[in-house]
Amino acid sequence: MEILSGTLCLLGAFFFMAGTVGLIRFPDSLSRIHALTKADNLGLGFIVLALVVTSQSLTVAFKLILIWLLALVASSSICFFLARKLIHRG
Repeated sequence: MEILSGTLCLLGAFFFMAGTVGLIRFPDSLSRIHALTKADNLGLGFIVLALVVTSQSLTVAFKLILIWLLALVASSSICFFLARKLIHRG
């Protein structure tokens, strides 16, 4: 279980790093927002999955998944509103 958890944490860190590289390297704001949102959501999902694998109780695992779902909805909503504002600005 520890090897699986470590592998999932490394995958999560890789996606966080990929999102950061996308934030720095992409040319326009819409591409940057897209790269950062998608990669961070996937990275957080892998980190949460690693924590779920090592959790001792089912309630802790359920709470972790709920936190990830809340972060997923919040970041997607914020990305949508930022992109809409950028499109209206021109």
